[in-house]
Amino acid sequence: MTGQRRVIARVVSESNDHPDVEMLYQRAVAIDPHISIATVYRTVKLFEEAGITYRHDFGDGRSRYEPASDEHHDHLIDLKSGRVIEFTSEEIETLQHAIARKLGYKLVDHRLELYAVPLDHESGTK
Repeated sequence: MTGQRRVIARVVSESNDHPDVEMLYQRAVAIDPHISIATVYRTVKLFEEAGITYRHDFGDGRSRYEPASDEHHDHLIDLKSGRVIEFTSEEIETLQHAIARKLGYKLVDHRLELYAVPLDHESGTK
């Protein structure tokens, strides 16, 4: 792995906010000013193909990235701020497996993304 790819790998692994390529580039170039945006694009594609990162499309027109992990989690996307919140729910996991079984299937993988807006604290509505 080249030094520039190591920098990009470090930036991805230290991110906890699901950055897009532009954000990864800004963080990587702060460490190594010789990294080009094209290098970041090529590297995240390579990392995705190798199973090092996961790519997400949260509906904002930008691919977002996170380090691959054996620990499953789901995402709630705040449509007002763009913030991505990771969460786990045993209830949801159990329900998804039960639905698959009811339909005659064994669930082998899934991805859950919830799109939401904050509740108005005074009225309890959007």
